[in-house]
Amino acid sequence: MDKQQLIEVISKKMKLIRVESGYSQFKMAEIIGISKKTLVQIEKDRTLVSWTHVIALCALFRKSEILQTTLGSDPLELIEIYAYETVASPKEKTMGGKVWWKEITRKYNFRIQQNLVSQHYRIVDDEDYRWFSSFSEEETSQHLEELTKSNR
Repeated sequence: MDKQQLIEVISKKMKLIRVESGYSQFKMAEIIGISKKTLVQIEKDRTLVSWTHVIALCALFRKSEILQTTLGSDPLELIEIYAYETVASPKEKTMGGKVWWKEITRKYNFRIQQNLVSQHYRIVDDEDYRWFSSFSEEETSQHLEELTKSNR
C-alpha cells in the first residue's frame, strides 16, 4: 500500500469511522479540521481527504476497529513509516502478530513479520515489542542483522 492508496482507503472509510465513534458530520468535521461540506463530499466519494487529515484521523482515531481492521495494524505505525521511511527504535508492545501478520524469519529473540494488508515489515522481539518498521524487506533484514549482533 502506497501513500495514495492509503489516502483513498481512509477516504472510503471516513463515514464508518465517524459512525463508529458516534459523531455527527458537524462534530467530526470540527474534530479533524475541515468544513462539514468537505466531509460530506468525502463521504459521498466525490473527493479525497488530504494527507494532513489522514494523519489527524490516524492519530485521533487510532483505537478505531474500522481503522485497525482496514490497515491491519496500528494506524500510527503506517503514518510513521510514510513520514520517516523507517522507524528504528523500540516502541510500544504489539499483539505479537497474531492477526494481520505473517512471520518471515526469526533470529535469536527477534523476528521479521510482514503485514498482510499494508505489506510493510517490522521486527519484534520475543516479548512482542516493535523495534523497527519499514516497507523495505532488505532494509528490515539488514536491521535485524545489526540488532542480533548487538544483542547477543
